[in-house]
Amino acid sequence: MEPSETSRYVRLRVDLVLEVPDPDALTGAALAHIKADEFMPDEERGHAESAVREDESEALAYLVDPTDLVVDIPGVELAQASWSSEPVEYDPESMEWDLDEEDGDFDQETDNA
Repeated sequence: MEPSETSRYVRLRVDLVLEVPDPDALTGAALAHIKADEFMPDEERGHAESAVREDESEALAYLVDPTDLVVDIPGVELAQASWSSEPVEYDPESMEWDLDEEDGDFDQETDNA
């Protein structure tokens, strides 16, 4: 494809599974983050605090902003972003969690971790 025919947009997919060995620390950090948000309306703040206390994935969603991954990359402008967080059952031995399976063979050139 000629450069003029290629899209200027790139979809970056990131899938993380995080272990939460200290849920109290996670919840505390999320509550502090919510409390420090001077732009959050009081009604929304109460709902956010309640959600964070009930669900660790909600606490994580208040602390992680994937847009931070790309904000300082030269030559890139964020066009759209969305993310979610949910509790999952994780078995590292299960084929369901084989991340390389989705894209085929592991590509050394694109692994920047």
